[in-house]
Amino acid sequence: MKKITNLFIAFIAIISLNACSEDDEFTFTATPDPEGISFTNSTLEVYTLKAANADNLAERFVWNAVDFDVQTPINYELQGSASESFESYSVLGDVTATNLSVTVASMLDLAAEAGLDNDPETDLPNTGNLYFKVRAYAGSDTGNVVEQSSEVLSLAVILPEASLEEGPSFKEFYLVGDATAAGWSNDNNNTPLFRDATNENIYYYTGRFAGGDEIEGFKLLETLGDWDSQWGVDGDSFTSKAILGNDPSAFAVDSDQYYSLTVNREAFTYSFTAFDASAAATYDVVGIVGAGTSVGWPSDDNPTPDIKMTNSDFDKHIWQANDVVLTDGPVKFRANLAWDVNWGGGENFPSGIANGDDIMASAGTYTVWFNDITGRYTFIPVVTE
Repeated sequence: MKKITNLFIAFIAIISLNACSEDDEFTFTATPDPEGISFTNSTLEVYTLKAANADNLAERFVWNAVDFDVQTPINYELQGSASESFESYSVLGDVTATNLSVTVASMLDLAAEAGLDNDPETDLPNTGNLYFKVRAYAGSDTGNVVEQSSEVLSLAVILPEASLEEGPSFKEFYLVGDATAAGWSNDNNNTPLFRDATNENIYYYTGRFAGGDEIEGFKLLETLGDWDSQWGVDGDSFTSKAILGNDPSAFAVDSDQYYSLTVNREAFTYSFTAFDASAAATYDVVGIVGAGTSVGWPSDDNPTPDIKMTNSDFDKHIWQANDVVLTDGPVKFRANLAWDVNWGGGENFPSGIANGDDIMASAGTYTVWFNDITGRYTFIPVVTE
C-alpha cells in the first residue's frame, strides 16, 4: 500500500509540473480595435521651425485609446518620417499614455531628412511636409503581438531663411474668467502669466483673484481671442482643450484674495495657493528706463525720463506699458521716479525675475508687464500684420 501511495503522489507531481510548463507558455488572443486609432489634436496650417527654438514644444500629438480586448498594457509608438510612404521612419517616442510632445529639434531632424534647409545659398527648399503615424501594440516584438496603426498625418513646415531668422519665440498664457480682470472676454487686455527665465514650460502669477460662490473661476489662453487655445483643469491635472477634445474645467477660486499660481504645460501640473499680500509695498509710479529704451538713463538734465506704466484697477501690484520700443541694450524698472526701489534681471530677457542687474533687452516693440510683489516681468513682442 505504501508503494502505491508513493506512485500516486509522483504521478500527481508530474501532472502539476506539466501544467506549470503549459502556463509558462500561455499566449493571449487579441483583436484590433474596430474603432481604429487616429490623431485627435488640432494642428497648425504651417509650423515655423527655427533653430533658436530647438528646445521648444512644436506639437503635442494626441490620439484615442484602443481596446484590443486583452488584459495587458497597450503601448503607443509615435513615428515620424520624411516621406508619406514611410519607407523609413524615426521612433519619436514609445509610451503607454495617449499623447506625446515633439520638440522643434525633432522636427528639424525630420526636415533635414526631407531635404529641407534654411540656407538661402543652396538650391534646397525651405518649405515642405513631414509625416507622422501612431502605432498601438500589445505584447512583445519577439512574437505574440497585435498592433494597429493610424492613417498618416501630414504637417506643413517652413524653415525661415537664416538671414531672416529672429530670436527665440515663446508661447504665452493669459488669464480669462470672472475671477480675473478681463472677465470672460478672451480679448480684453487679458493679463499674462510670467514665464520662467530658464524653463519655457513653467509660468507664474501672484496676484488678486475674485472668488466666492457666484464666481466660476478662471482659465488660461495661449492665444488672445481663441477659445480653442484654452487650458484649465481636469481633476488634479492641468490640461487643454486640444488634449481633452472638449473644454477643460475652470480653476475654482474660494474667496476674493491674493493667490500664487504655478503651471507646468509639459508636466501637466499646477499649484494654486493663498498668498498674504498685506505687507507688500505699493507705489504711485513704476517706470522703465535705460540705454535700451527710447528715453535713456536718468541724467542731471532729465532726472525722470521714465516710460510710465499703467497700474491695474483690478490689482494695484500689476503694471503694464504698451508699444515700448527697445534697442539692444540695458533696461530697468524703478519705483516712484527714483532709484530707492528698482528691479532688473541680468540676462533674463524677455522674461525673468528681478535680481538687481540690468535687463539686457533685444531690439523690438513690446507690450511690457511687471509685478511689483514678485519682481517678475515679461516683454511680449507686438505682432504687426
